[in-house]
Amino acid sequence: MSESAAGRAGTAQEHESGTAARRRPGRRPGAADTRGQILAAASKIFAEKGFDKATIRGIAREAAVDPALVHHYFESKEGVFVAAMRLPADPGEVVTRVLEGPREQVGYRLVKEILTVTAEPAAREPILALMRTAMTNEQALAMIREFITRAILGRVMAVAGVSPMRAEAAFSQIFGMLMMRYIVRLEPLASAGIEEVAELVGPAIQRYIAGD
Repeated sequence: MSESAAGRAGTAQEHESGTAARRRPGRRPGAADTRGQILAAASKIFAEKGFDKATIRGIAREAAVDPALVHHYFESKEGVFVAAMRLPADPGEVVTRVLEGPREQVGYRLVKEILTVTAEPAAREPILALMRTAMTNEQALAMIREFITRAILGRVMAVAGVSPMRAEAAFSQIFGMLMMRYIVRLEPLASAGIEEVAELVGPAIQRYIAGD
């Protein structure tokens, strides 16, 4: 091959490589953990802006990646929040799953599901950490309140047709149950079995949801 032909081939290859690089929605050159990079950026953005004002685009910009990558890894802003806060399950998905069953057993299923998700110490610790932080940090409290309102209570109201007041009352009782069981460690609630607590607290939650 002549020198001119080789030069043209090299130029073509460089052009193709450059085009491919531009088309690849990407991470920074040399970044080994794009997912971790996004989570670090999300934690910062949520802490600074709260849940409502944080955006996928803003998180992507902070992480120096394409917004499509954020959607690829986490699907939604709620998904990014759940992962960034290390929650053991997506609360909105839990609520939706519970509300899909028989209406008269929603309260029982909801309590049982939440207690099951938080049964292991390692799984519930991120939730307890958020609860503790919210009690002393106004910014963290606002972030958690916004997430609860949009991703949890909003879903309850949309799926079950429950009024805001009833949804908030039901959530507050569940929040209090978790605090007494895992933070205050009030006995015998702290050591009671999941089934026993669900049967005790479930009917109260059912009244809020069903309007009885």
